Amino acid sequence: MTDRNSVRVVAAGDHFVLPSLITRAVEHEVARADVMELRLGWPLEPFGPVAEVQEASDAEDAMIEALAGAEVLVTQMGPVTEKVLAACPDLRLVVVCRGGPVNVNLDAARSRDVRVCFAPGRNAAATAEFTVGMMLAALRRIPQAHEPLARRGSWEGATYYTYERSGLELEDLPVGLVGYGAVGSRVARALCAFGARVMVHDPYVHGEIHGLRVTSLDDLLRRSQVITLHARLTPETRGLIGARELGLLPSGAVVVNVARGPLLDEGALCDALESGRVSAAALDTYEREPLPTRSRLLGLADRVVLTPHLGGASRAVAEKAARIAAEEVGRWVRGEPLAHCLT
Repeated sequence: MTDRNSVRVVAAGDHFVLPSLITRAVEHEVARADVMELRLGWPLEPFGPVAEVQEASDAEDAMIEALAGAEVLVTQMGPVTEKVLAACPDLRLVVVCRGGPVNVNLDAARSRDVRVCFAPGRNAAATAEFTVGMMLAALRRIPQAHEPLARRGSWEGATYYTYERSGLELEDLPVGLVGYGAVGSRVARALCAFGARVMVHDPYVHGEIHGLRVTSLDDLLRRSQVITLHARLTPETRGLIGARELGLLPSGAVVVNVARGPLLDEGALCDALESGRVSAAALDTYEREPLPTRSRLLGLADRVVLTPHLGGASRAVAEKAARIAAEEVGRWVRGEPLAHCLT
């Protein structure tokens, strides 16, 4: 346990991971230690790319003011930049309620001996469920049938009740998973329950899997009527699915990406959708976010299902993230090894 009489904690949440969720989780976690004094910082607006966070000077100033005298920060996307770290010499621990501390300058934190932790695994179930939902929406043309009826009172969506325009069902459908981590493995189990013929390509995963292991990505693509992406984004996987790979799919295949936008070449996907090589796509992530208003995808509304990076957004995710972060605070206060520390 720390030798201080009290530890000051700032809970800087946002509109998703609410400050009150963080506060309650930390209070619950450290109640046994009886050495915590919580101070709630005001919620900050959520930020996107790291560059935008670092350029948000007003948010940096808000963070500096909130962190005066604090030793611990638990945050969702509050900017922890070099400026913030330099102005907060008492800060010793930063816990980010995300799968990666994209809002923290890790080099600056290391140089000041600030420990930085994150919250892995918080959204695996939510993202897996969302992936299956997106797949069903694309296969059965659900958004395209919804739009005319809900917006205009038109029954024209009933044209999907024809052999030529009706969609595919998951039972007996060959579905290929590119990646078999925390999300991919959950998707595989769900698809097996639907009766899909699940195939998996992941050269880094060994041992038992749900589905048929396929050692070659090209072979997986040739055999899959649907592919869904679950690989990590690395220099090796950036642009993993491009024009050549899409050309290997059976005609009329469906592409689903609720992982990372840059895994997929959007230009090549649009070409494949326009040619009919790919009949539909369901995307929650994009090469550029927010999706540019001039994106070609927006002109393919009859063939795509598009959502604004919502796969990991559920109430349970926010609660899990706060709990995982609070557990790290508890370990630090008690002098125990940190579970998810990067510095």
